[in-house]
Amino acid sequence: MRLEFLILGMITLFMKGAQCEATEVFAEAGSKALLPCKCSSSSTLPRAIIWSKANSGSSPSTIWRMERSGMQYWGSGWTQKGIQRARCTNSQLEIGDYSLQINSVREEDGGYYTCRVSPGGQVPQNRVLLRVIKVTISPPVAIWGEDVSITCNVTPWPNAANVEWTLNNSPFVHQAEMNSIRQTPKKVLREEANSRVTGNWTCAVDYKGKVVRASSTLTVKGIINPSTDSTKLYSAVGSEAYLPCVLSPDLNLSSSAWEKLKPRSLFKPVTGHLPTTFSPSSPSSQTPWDISASLKEVKFEDEGKYRCSATIGGQQLTRIMQLVVAKIESSVVSKKKGSVTLTCQLTDTSEVTDYEWVHVVYGLNGTQSFGSIKKGKTLILNEVSEENWDEWVCRFYGKQGILGNVTHHSQITSGLTGEKSSAASPNIAAIVGLSLLLLVLLLILAQMYKNHQRRKRIFQYPALETIVHTASNQQEERERSRGKK
Repeated sequence: MRLEFLILGMITLFMKGAQCEATEVFAEAGSKALLPCKCSSSSTLPRAIIWSKANSGSSPSTIWRMERSGMQYWGSGWTQKGIQRARCTNSQLEIGDYSLQINSVREEDGGYYTCRVSPGGQVPQNRVLLRVIKVTISPPVAIWGEDVSITCNVTPWPNAANVEWTLNNSPFVHQAEMNSIRQTPKKVLREEANSRVTGNWTCAVDYKGKVVRASSTLTVKGIINPSTDSTKLYSAVGSEAYLPCVLSPDLNLSSSAWEKLKPRSLFKPVTGHLPTTFSPSSPSSQTPWDISASLKEVKFEDEGKYRCSATIGGQQLTRIMQLVVAKIESSVVSKKKGSVTLTCQLTDTSEVTDYEWVHVVYGLNGTQSFGSIKKGKTLILNEVSEENWDEWVCRFYGKQGILGNVTHHSQITSGLTGEKSSAASPNIAAIVGLSLLLLVLLLILAQMYKNHQRRKRIFQYPALETIVHTASNQQEERERSRGKK
């Protein structure tokens, strides 16, 4: 009986002198994990340290071992490119810290680890559970429209753990949950690759009040501009419209096409004729991913939906965009007063929240200045003034800012045109009259100059002048004689 009490007392004394702490550790795959093993022992003898990992169905495997002599050994599979992934820090050994640091943690590193320290032949041990959290996206680089799976995994998985997903630092709600009662987020999400799911995915696992996170990035390639369907593009009548269709730079384009969709097609979109001024760009060797198009001179009837198609490795990518055309219509309110109404018209006003009219004035030297600014879809000009011969620009705005503008040029009404023409008529008549008078004066001066030159030539021969004068007198006398007879 005394021997049993002696043995129990020795065991109790040893447990008080060399007692190790136990804990549970989470680490993200690819990061560092620190497995704690701190022992307080009064022994000054050199210690032997062994770190091992439990394997299901087999004996534990040694990860790292240090003999009392200071020699260190590593187990197979714990070396990466000639560098040991697991080791203890030598500077901490002297103070009884035998924690194991694992670099570049892998998913298969998860499990139970045992730390054994043997001072004086007695071997206390400490067990540590390492849980590795990882977000896996398959495929990590997807083509637009492909199915993508996003998985949050913890090895080993903790029971009763809650999962929360965030995308680009914002809570993510699965498409199927948007119109239903919110459920517990799943470990695995299945989504269609598009701009809505592109970016940095983060899985947050809440377990026993502790939250651990892991992240991964999903890249979606395809038509990156416009990034979504039904993008509205604004243009003014008479201007040039640009219809963008830009692919991810490193995609191999097989073929491309443009189509205009007929309005009000109930089920499958029906294609129509492209405008005569439609001009698709030909992909060059420098920019093979740019298959944008343009309309050289937009007409009001060119509005509608256009579809850009691209074939990538047998898969067809499409993007639909809507061209919204703007114009200004003018109507005469009063011909006597010369007042008119300008109306800013768009083929689709669903995104428009405000209208603004800006008066543009041009100086004699071509300088441009801006006058008054007025609000509203319509603008009424009540008086005949010089400003009516300048430009009025209608700007239309949406929630994110300005959407576009359209300009009204030259005079506003026929009444103003008539008054301007009437004022200009006397000036034109005066110019024509002065021109005719100047022409007559020039003809008279020319005739006087010719007579002067002729007389100058005759004065050079006086005898010839006498003969001509005598002959002229004789001829006059003959005519008089005949008249008397």
